[in-house]
Amino acid sequence: MPGGELVLFVFQRWLKDGSYDQAAIDLLNGLRPHLARAGLVAGRLGLERARTAVSILREIGLPAAIMSGSGRVLTANPLFEGMADVFLPTAHGGMAIADQTANALFQQAIAQNRDNRVVRSIPVAAIKGRPALVIQLLPLRRAAHDIFSGADVLVVATTVGTGATVPSPNVLSGLFDLTPAEARLAVELASGHSVQEAAMEIGIAVKSARTYLERIFRKTETTRQSELVALLKSAWSFS
Repeated sequence: MPGGELVLFVFQRWLKDGSYDQAAIDLLNGLRPHLARAGLVAGRLGLERARTAVSILREIGLPAAIMSGSGRVLTANPLFEGMADVFLPTAHGGMAIADQTANALFQQAIAQNRDNRVVRSIPVAAIKGRPALVIQLLPLRRAAHDIFSGADVLVVATTVGTGATVPSPNVLSGLFDLTPAEARLAVELASGHSVQEAAMEIGIAVKSARTYLERIFRKTETTRQSELVALLKSAWSFS
C-alpha cells in the first residue's frame, strides 16, 4: 500500500486440481485492481481507528503513539508530537529517544517485542526544564488489533511527578521493569531503611540485597541510593 502497509490475498486450490490454468490467472488478474482498492480502504479505516484511539489518550493527558513491529511510527497524538526534545525521527519512519541510555533500552525493546511481546517500562532522566519520564511500551495483542489496526506496539510517555510517598511494589514493577524481589527492596529503601535493614525486612541475605540494588540502579538509570530514593518517591502519582 502507499502508506507502507502490506496486504496479502491468498487463493487456495486443491492439489488434485493441479496448477492454475491461464483462464483462472486471467480471472484473478481482472480482480486485482478491485482487491487492491479494498485493501487500501481497509488499511485507511484501520489507521483512522488508531488515530481516534491515541486522540482519546490525549484527552486524559497522555502523550501516545502507535508503532509497527518494525519500529515505524504509524500515528501519534499532538502531545506526543510536542515532545520533540524527547523523541527524534529516524530513517524509514522510525523513532529514537534523545537520551542515549534510554534509547538503547527503547531500541532493544522494539526488537525484542517481535519475539516475547512483553510490557516494557523505560526511565528517562530529567533534564533542565523537563522532569523525569517513564516510557511504556505496550504490545498489542488479540482484540487490540481491531482498534489499533496494523499496529504492534502502543508507546505512552508519562511524567514522573513529585511527592513524598512511595508506590506499591506492583506499581514499581510496572514502571521500571523490576522483579518482585527488586521492587520489595526498592520500597524498603525508599522508606528510609538501609540495605542491611531492608534485607532483614524482606528476609534475604545482605549480599543478595546488594545484587538486587545493582540491578535496580541499572533499570532506573540511577547510580546512588539517595538518587534512587528521590526517583521512587517522585513516582507516587502512578499508584
